[in-house]
Amino acid sequence: MPPTTESAKQEWEQAYRAFADVTDPALAERLGSQLEAIATELRRRLGGAFTIAELADEYVRADIWARHVLSEQGAREWPRTLALVEGAAFHLYARGAVDYEP
Repeated sequence: MPPTTESAKQEWEQAYRAFADVTDPALAERLGSQLEAIATELRRRLGGAFTIAELADEYVRADIWARHVLSEQGAREWPRTLALVEGAAFHLYARGAVDYEP
């Protein structure tokens, strides 16, 4: 895989670990809702069959559309949580890639 794809995968994994480490139940619920909103948009954008490289390409553009998705959702703290939920959502979504390898 190209270095940019590999570095994106590392960012996603780090974000997912940080997401999983959240201990405050109220915050975890809000972040989970934000993550689901990002995942829903990923499904809309990439559909069912996609590769890790295609997902990494979408990751480059995600900051633009993810802000819009979360602000439409009404998430108040999204400017502080965007990188976390975005990375975690991409990490989880990558498992559905046709070329996914754990």
